[in-house]
Amino acid sequence: MAKLKAGVIGLGMGSNHLRGYLTHPDVEVVAVADRLETKRAMARDEFHIPHIYEEGADMIAKEKLDLISVAVPNRSHHDLTIAALRSGANVLCEKPMAMNAEEAREMLDTAKACGKKLGINFSYRFSAQSMAMKALVDAGKLGEIYYARSVWLRRRGIPGLGKGGFNTEGAAGVWFFDKKFSGGGPLIDLGVHRLDLALWLMGYPEAEYVMGSTYCKLAPEIVRKSGDKYSVEDLACAMIKFKNGATLELDASWACNIAEREQMSTRLLGEKGGLYQENLNEGYTFTVDYYQELGDRQFDCRLHEADAPKSSYYLFADAVKNGTDFLVRPEEGVTVMKLLDAIYRSAATGMPVKLS
Repeated sequence: MAKLKAGVIGLGMGSNHLRGYLTHPDVEVVAVADRLETKRAMARDEFHIPHIYEEGADMIAKEKLDLISVAVPNRSHHDLTIAALRSGANVLCEKPMAMNAEEAREMLDTAKACGKKLGINFSYRFSAQSMAMKALVDAGKLGEIYYARSVWLRRRGIPGLGKGGFNTEGAAGVWFFDKKFSGGGPLIDLGVHRLDLALWLMGYPEAEYVMGSTYCKLAPEIVRKSGDKYSVEDLACAMIKFKNGATLELDASWACNIAEREQMSTRLLGEKGGLYQENLNEGYTFTVDYYQELGDRQFDCRLHEADAPKSSYYLFADAVKNGTDFLVRPEEGVTVMKLLDAIYRSAATGMPVKLS
């Protein structure tokens, strides 16, 4: 069987997509696109990619590819993904899926109409700890999950800060806190990961209503000192009530007065047991604890060793190659966007948002 021909649009986060595909024995990365010359030079000099473009749309139009990664500012996810799907490629899109649920639904509908796979890179599912948690949940070790809390807070961690202004998308990191390019701040950037992880572990229950708040208390002054402008929230929080009676609390911030440099956690409470995942040493490695009652006594259990799964990029290529399901369904990406939209709408109106 011939190797899958892959392309990557955007070589910021997309550099991880590129490296991930290169680990797969049945994938050949033949094209990349990025608006920064430094990124194009990296692809040429370090990875020897044969076809290099400035514009992703040009790459889609001129190359015949089996799979394409879209890893650009949020505003371009919709248009590039749809163009790639219509070109005959399967697409792995970075999170968030789109700027809003309407765009996400159009992407899903296009994938179905074209008969192509559309994956969303909710990368925090693809860890040994998350997989172990899911296995326990699926084995019934928690029983009915009635409460969850998922958090990603930074003391000071505004992405792209101090990289200067730009005239075109992706020319600098400030697009993260420019609402017309990002769609929002830490909620759509960090909270999207913790929201998907909690929903996935809970089995993606159907939401009934959402109550959300957003704040912008610290970031404007922080950003002013760097000479940039800031147009999104710096903290968001929400409560999601599900039709099965369960509740999920969600917090996300780029700047807040906490002890840790970076704090990530997801807690699940069930009638038979509980799970808690948190980051270690304020970094990007995690631990998982399981709590249960045995013989009228309370016991704690910690995950010590587990085989790390293949990366999301490798597994998406596998799904394309073998015609199998990818771990993240595009319908879940649409659901996440609906919830993010509802949180922002609730924050703007000060009222709960009822979901159909």
